[in-house]
Amino acid sequence: MTLAPYTQHRYGINMHAATRKAVHDRLRRIEGQVGGLLRMVQEDRYCVDVLTQINAVRAALHKVEQEILRDHVAHCVANAFASGDVLEQRQKVEELVDTVGRMTR
Repeated sequence: MTLAPYTQHRYGINMHAATRKAVHDRLRRIEGQVGGLLRMVQEDRYCVDVLTQINAVRAALHKVEQEILRDHVAHCVANAFASGDVLEQRQKVEELVDTVGRMTR
């Protein structure tokens, strides 16, 4: 697996355990929702019902995204600013701006 350039030098600072558990639990529920979507398609369920469930999955993924982003800012970005390292601070801000930009496309 090749890592994206913005992640290669950032390992070592990990998600808080509580966030990791919450994200894991949410993703498991989403996994179940996607399985339900697959069954709905296989059962040829009404299109609007399938679309409604797709929207629910999208909203659930958005919540996961928010939770991880919140943890990243509170942990990784905050640590960069606490370090006093101006270069690291700039890198974290640039990384954050790029990440939010990709999320909003």
